[in-house]
Amino acid sequence: MPIAVVRAEAFYTPPPSQPADLWADVPAAERVWKWIEWRLGRRTLPPEGTVEDVYFARINQNRWLADCTSCGSAQVVSPTDPRYACTECGWGWCTLIFPSDVAAVEAALLGLKPALRNWWNPEDPANPDKPIVGAPDPGPLTSPA
Repeated sequence: MPIAVVRAEAFYTPPPSQPADLWADVPAAERVWKWIEWRLGRRTLPPEGTVEDVYFARINQNRWLADCTSCGSAQVVSPTDPRYACTECGWGWCTLIFPSDVAAVEAALLGLKPALRNWWNPEDPANPDKPIVGAPDPGPLTSPA
């Protein structure tokens, strides 16, 4: 059975001593706040407001991630709750852009080892594989005879 791409609801889980479904009623984007409090022993509260920033979700080593453009931190996210708020700097709730067909993107990566599963949205300005638009014409490759 292939290993599924990891989403927030599978990554941020309650402590082993607690029932596995303890956070079942917590939206996927908000689970990280409970996890940080338990795992790091840091009392953190999610921001109350939203901001106009829009982030692109990406797959990095088999995890859906969002990167904070304010402080550079990242966290595991989920297409079931396309929001992101940074637990490091407290930047407000941002909208996340996922591909229109999440299942197809995940399925296309299943043939790779989990550590090699990476995907960037083609529209993401941070995409390192984004084609260069308007690349200069190199001219003739050979000189005329």
